[in-house]
Amino acid sequence: MKKLANPFSQIPFYRSLIHSHLKSFRVVYKQTDLFVLAERDLTLETLNLVREIRSPLEAYLMKNPTFLKSLEPLPEDEEAPPLVKTMLKAGKIAGVGPMASVAGAIAEAVGRSLLERGLTKEVVVENGGDIFLNLKREARVVLFAGASSFSGKITLLIPEELQPCGVCTSSGKVGHSLSYGKADAVTVVHKDTAIADALATALGNLLKTSQDFKDVFSKAKRLSGILGVFAVMDERLWLFSEKIKLLPLS
Repeated sequence: MKKLANPFSQIPFYRSLIHSHLKSFRVVYKQTDLFVLAERDLTLETLNLVREIRSPLEAYLMKNPTFLKSLEPLPEDEEAPPLVKTMLKAGKIAGVGPMASVAGAIAEAVGRSLLERGLTKEVVVENGGDIFLNLKREARVVLFAGASSFSGKITLLIPEELQPCGVCTSSGKVGHSLSYGKADAVTVVHKDTAIADALATALGNLLKTSQDFKDVFSKAKRLSGILGVFAVMDERLWLFSEKIKLLPLS
């Protein structure tokens, strides 16, 4: 579950390290703080989209406060708006509360809307460290894992054919994510960004000692749609992926 972020807080350091052929811009609205890469500056269009996407969610939360607070999966709701249904599904798959997927769900909803409206042909939307990727080339995502020696030194190479996809991270030591684990970072790559976000939380909750790596591996193997899982705790790195390569950052 994501804690509410202060939209006026300092810009995350990793955003200054991003290099791309695309135009970058930041959009902040209430608790949503996006860093977007697109073919041109779409700040105003993206801001309007964020308002449009958040409005039904905010209205639903007013009527259903349990949705905001639950740490357990909630039942399906056929009357819920699309974003809420997406989050309910992600929570059920991962075995966590629906708000564990909010950052990923919003990131993908914004990114897909920009694409579907013909505003850009490529897009990356980062929301609190959770990313929706849709590039026409290989993507390179640097893994940040707090104080671990692996942090900032490993790159995930995500092939074009795996995109669009979500790349989401949970940590028991840094960031705004609520985690019951002690991992420096658990990163999940999944075709659905909301599910990637929820699974990062769920798998991160499992990782409390080095002995728990096998439990994370076991759960990951049973879930469909996972493209990769990468977990760091202290000086140990665990990975589960057949299509995503790891390279040292050059």
